[in-house]
Amino acid sequence: MTTSGESTDSILGQEFLTWLWYQSDVAPGAFVDKAGAPFSLSMEQRVVVEGGEGDLREVATVSGSLSPLREARFGLGTGKKVTRALVRLEKEELAFQLSLKAEDFCLNSLKTPKIDKGDADDDPDALLLEKFYLVETCLDLLDALYAYFLALRLSPRWDATVADMRQWMTRTE
Repeated sequence: MTTSGESTDSILGQEFLTWLWYQSDVAPGAFVDKAGAPFSLSMEQRVVVEGGEGDLREVATVSGSLSPLREARFGLGTGKKVTRALVRLEKEELAFQLSLKAEDFCLNSLKTPKIDKGDADDDPDALLLEKFYLVETCLDLLDALYAYFLALRLSPRWDATVADMRQWMTRTE
């Protein structure tokens, strides 16, 4: 059931980002892409959690280099939801960093691996095509994550996962 100010997509996005954070903490390398190749996920330095509505709305943004993001996780334990997160994906020698928004699954500030500009003189389109390839690779990894999340979310295992996530949210380090 949704509240007046939240769409189903927004709630699903918040659950997805919260689950991503949980997974990145308990099993960061437990993912495979569509071809079965492993990749890892980590939350980076910045998480935004929100709770309440209207005048009672509270927003907590936690950021910091190598921060364990304790305050944001505490916010989850008090009923706040992850609404934005900085995510890092790594597959083989490729690393991507991007900001994800829960309300519309919007990608912001996507950083792909650096492109080697040494061979740019051979084919003027090579740099553009390589950049497209890198963006597509990142999107494929996100698609694999979301497909895994949806399969879990719609399965009987979801209740056990939610219980594990609640325990994780209240854990102190």
